[in-house]
Amino acid sequence: MAQEAVQTSNRITGSRKWWALATVLLTMFFSSMDQTVVSTAMPTIIGALKGFNLYAWVFTAYMMASAVTVPIYGKLSDVFGRKPFYLFGLVMFGVGSAISGQAHSMMELIWARAFQGIGAGAMMSMPRATVGDIFDPKERGKWMGVMGAVFGLSSIIGPTLGGWITDSFSWRWVFYINLPFAALAIVGVFVTLPTVRTDHRVKVDWPGSVILIIGLIPILLGFTWAGSKYAWGSPMELTLFIGGLIILALFILRERRAADPLLAPVLFKNRIFSTSLILGVLIGMTMFGSIMFLPVYVQGVIGLNAQGSGWVMAPMMISFIVGSIVSGQIMSRTGRYRVLAWVSGAVIVVGAFLLNQMNINTSWHTVVINMIVLGLGIGSLMPMMNVAVQNAFPYKMMGTVNSTQQFVGSLGGVIASPIFGSILSKAFASKLATSLPSSLKQYQGQLSKANPQQLLTPQAQQKMSGQFAKLGSAGHRLYAELMSAVKESLTYGIHHLFAVSLVFAILTFIGTFFLPETKLKGREYFSGEAGKERDAHEPEAHESKRRRQDGNPQWQE
Repeated sequence: MAQEAVQTSNRITGSRKWWALATVLLTMFFSSMDQTVVSTAMPTIIGALKGFNLYAWVFTAYMMASAVTVPIYGKLSDVFGRKPFYLFGLVMFGVGSAISGQAHSMMELIWARAFQGIGAGAMMSMPRATVGDIFDPKERGKWMGVMGAVFGLSSIIGPTLGGWITDSFSWRWVFYINLPFAALAIVGVFVTLPTVRTDHRVKVDWPGSVILIIGLIPILLGFTWAGSKYAWGSPMELTLFIGGLIILALFILRERRAADPLLAPVLFKNRIFSTSLILGVLIGMTMFGSIMFLPVYVQGVIGLNAQGSGWVMAPMMISFIVGSIVSGQIMSRTGRYRVLAWVSGAVIVVGAFLLNQMNINTSWHTVVINMIVLGLGIGSLMPMMNVAVQNAFPYKMMGTVNSTQQFVGSLGGVIASPIFGSILSKAFASKLATSLPSSLKQYQGQLSKANPQQLLTPQAQQKMSGQFAKLGSAGHRLYAELMSAVKESLTYGIHHLFAVSLVFAILTFIGTFFLPETKLKGREYFSGEAGKERDAHEPEAHESKRRRQDGNPQWQE
C-alpha cells in the first residue's frame, strides 16, 4: 500500500480502496464541520476583531473562492489524476486555517478565509469523484449514503464543538483544529491515491476560467449586498447583475467554441444531468427556506436558548443520515432510482407542509417531528441525484461531471442566503408595523430596520430590557408587549419563508417525474481505459486463480 502506484486512470482497486475511502470520509468530515464550527464562534470573533459590518464576508469570501475553483479542479483531475489537486487543496486549506487563526483584524480574516476557500474547492469536488473511482454506480449508492451520513454527523458535532472550543480555549482554535485533520488527510491521500500518467494532452482553458471568475464575482457580490447594503433594484445592484450576466454570456459563447472547455456544453444536453441540476437547485432552495432560519424560530418564538436550538436541530440531521443510508441501499440492491425519487419528493412536500402549519403556540416536540420528516426526504433524494448523474456519463468524465454539479449547487447556496434573508426582513418589518401597540410606535422605525436575528440575542434583549426598566413598572409591561410583537412578527416572517419553501418542495416533487432513468451500471462501468487497471492492481481473485493454474511457484503465498 505504501508503494506509489502509477496508472493511466484514476481507478482505485484492491485493499487500497478501503484506505482511500477512509481518507475521503475524513476529509469530508472536517471540511464540512469547519463551517458549523466557525459559525458558532462568529459572535466571539466579531467582538474580538471589531468588525460586525464585515462579518458576512467571512463566509462570502470562503464560498466565492471555493465555488469558482470547483470546476477547474474537476476538469484537471480527469486528466492529471485526483492526487495532485487533492494534496494542493488540503495544503491550501491547512495554510488558510493557520493564517485565519493568526488574524488580528476582520480584513485579515476575510483574506485568509478566501485563501482557505481555494483549498476547499478541491475538498468539495475530489471526495465524490474519488468515491466514483472506487465503486461502480450500482455499489456507489450505499456509499453515497455513508457520505451523506458523514455530512450530517459533522453538522451535529460542529456547533457543540465550536462552542466548547471557543469557551474553553480561544476562537483561534476553531481554525487550528483543522491542522491535525489536514495533516492526517495529506498522508492518506499521498499513500492511497494513485499517481496518474497519461499520454493525453489537455489544453487548459485558462482564459475561460478567468472570464468565469470575472462574471461570477459581481453576481455573487450583488446577492451578498442585496437587501442589506443596497436595495434590490438600486443602480449598484442592477449594474452588478447585468454586468455579471453579460460576462457570463461571453463565457458561454467561448465554451461552445473551445476545444477543451472548462464546463462542457455536452453535459447540459443530457436530460439526466440537466434535470438533476434543476432538482438540485430546487432541493437547495427548499432546504434553505426551511432550515436556514429554523434556529431563529426555535429561539425567538419557542423560547429555547442557542444550545437548546442546536439540540432541536440534531434529530433532523439524524433523519438526513437515515434517509441517505436507506435510499443508497435501495439503489444498490435494485439498480433503480426513479420510483425512489418520487417517494422522496413526496416526503419533502409533506415535511415542508408540516412546517407551514407551525405558529406561535407550537411546541418544540412538534418542530422536531416536522424536521425529521423533511430530513428523511432531503437526505434520501440528494445522494440519489449524484449517483444518477455519475451513472449517465463515461467514467473518464467523472471529475468534470461531479465538479459541474457541485459548482451549480454552491452557487445556489450563495444566492439563497441573501434572498431568504431579505424575505424575512421585509415580512418582519411589515408585520411589526401593525403588531406594535400605539404606546410603542416610536420604536417602530428602529426595530423594523434591525436584523430579526440580532433582536433575539441575549445581549440585545438585555439591553432593551434595561432601557425599559428605567420606566418602572410600566416599563416591564411595555417590554413584554414589545417582545410579544417581535415574536408575532418573527413568526409571520418565517411563515413567509416556509411558504416559499413549500412552493420549491412542490416543484421538486413535480421535477422528479421528469428525471429519466437508466439502470445503474455495475463492473462494466469501468470497462475500457479503467478496465486494464483492474488486472494491474486487483490480484486477489482473478490473478491468484490464473497464477495457481499456471503452477508458477513465485505466485504462491
